[in-house]
Amino acid sequence: MHDSIIPDFSTKAVHFKSLKISSPAFGEHETIPSKYTCDGQDINPPLDIDDIPMEAKSLALIMDDPDAPRGTWVHWVVWNIPITHHIRENEKPGEEGLNNSDDHQYGGPCPPSGIHRYFFKVYALDTLLDLPADTRKEQLEKKMSKHIVAFGELVGLYSRDK
Repeated sequence: MHDSIIPDFSTKAVHFKSLKISSPAFGEHETIPSKYTCDGQDINPPLDIDDIPMEAKSLALIMDDPDAPRGTWVHWVVWNIPITHHIRENEKPGEEGLNNSDDHQYGGPCPPSGIHRYFFKVYALDTLLDLPADTRKEQLEKKMSKHIVAFGELVGLYSRDK
């Protein structure tokens, strides 16, 4: 297992171990099947998580779209996910905060135009987090920033243009 460098939430570089994130539904930089979008069943895709460090006590997940017209659109915010190597399709894996649609659930890709990138970011944390149900991405990032022991992401693509 190797370390990677990603920026932390205060913009300084921090070393984290790398998680390997994959999905049986789509590969890195491949198209997310419509089943997992607003054009389909709008359920979360299955995710596989490997190389979780022994010191991890929980996982957190953020799915967002940096290509949205008005800035990054947050589709899913989850924390206190028990340590697992598999998040199943259509699963509520932990405590869900508010996405940008003000829902406590997964909101699938639904880009207004063009191909958008969707980042499934998984964080291994050394603790459980005490957060209110109305927590948003920025609050989760702040609360977990000093507790991240590993990080990984999977990027999927989606376009509604036919």
